[in-house]
Amino acid sequence: MNPELLKYNPQYPSVQDLKRRAKQRMPKFAFDYLEGGCNDEVNLARNERDFHDVLLRPVYMRKFAGLDMSTELFGHVYDAPFGISPIGLQGLMWPNAPEILAKAAVKHNIPYTLSTVSTASIEQIAKVTDSRFWFQLYHPAENKLRDDILRRLEAVNCKVLVVLVDVPSFGIRYREIKAGLSMPPKHTLANFIQAALHPVWALETLRIGIPEFATLKPYMEPGLDIKQLGKFMNATFTGRVDSDKMKAIRDIWKGKLVIKGVVSEEDMEDSIRIGADGIIVSNHGGRQIDSGESTIKPLKNLTDKYGSRMKIMIDSGLRSGVDVARSLACGACFTFMGRPFMYGVGALGNDGGNHTIAMLKTQLKQAMEQVCCEKPTDFPKTLVQW
Repeated sequence: MNPELLKYNPQYPSVQDLKRRAKQRMPKFAFDYLEGGCNDEVNLARNERDFHDVLLRPVYMRKFAGLDMSTELFGHVYDAPFGISPIGLQGLMWPNAPEILAKAAVKHNIPYTLSTVSTASIEQIAKVTDSRFWFQLYHPAENKLRDDILRRLEAVNCKVLVVLVDVPSFGIRYREIKAGLSMPPKHTLANFIQAALHPVWALETLRIGIPEFATLKPYMEPGLDIKQLGKFMNATFTGRVDSDKMKAIRDIWKGKLVIKGVVSEEDMEDSIRIGADGIIVSNHGGRQIDSGESTIKPLKNLTDKYGSRMKIMIDSGLRSGVDVARSLACGACFTFMGRPFMYGVGALGNDGGNHTIAMLKTQLKQAMEQVCCEKPTDFPKTLVQW
């Protein structure tokens, strides 16, 4: 492992340190969008808390030949068993955030996933990553729009498509409602004051430009006001992605297909029947259903029953390299995180992506050494409690 790729700013050795700094540098409406969950945010807290119940057994006197955290997934060998989750409105939270994170992911050879509702276009991210990126699709209500997005992905040689199934309706998020958050953000006095109190964010936004839904821009009428934009989003992306819609995508998409939001055996069985290449156990970061399980709870059951038949990954709630280790011990073959990377960019700007990846690699390396795992696939034998 290249020691240069483990170097990071020692003032921010944890995700919590990055989070505190990001909160200071980001306007409140932007930080609240990143941080918030649905309803009373019970599931948001449960996601993080339940990871702490997973215990691993250390081994100290066994011979240890050294470690290699590289992980093969869908024909590519990544340098670590974690990647960057898609987040909408990234450029609102910190200017140029999608490009910052995508470039860092390529440098460290981990996957970066672009959201349909991010502020960078498919074509721009393909350019900065040399097409080494994944794409997460919010399934449009109209098949014509779906097919055109898939055509654009094929044109830039995107290899992995992630389809969300956990948004049959948009989550009710009190923080966003109170902030009047939209894209572009509303020009309220409160939001103007918040921006003015965060001059680095404001100046960078002025330099780069007001963020917009870059991938969706070709499908929007020019000059939509805020109310019209909201109607466009609701009309375009609200709807259940059932097995018939997924089968139609499988028939069209020739690359790897991943279904995200699977937490039940029923959806896992459907995913296998459809011919998906993998699933991501996820609850949308606690942003969709407040009464749902944390992601780590159903993971072990699904990996025990279906791990030999499907690539099973996890997203939502991970906040450290140790959480990556816990997930791997519970049978996940790969892990994804969203908020930690955005905390990194919010805290450190252009250096945030590299810092966060290096920090997580260092944390995972230490965990592997403690429990005597020479490779990520060794972790399940260390599991004591979940």
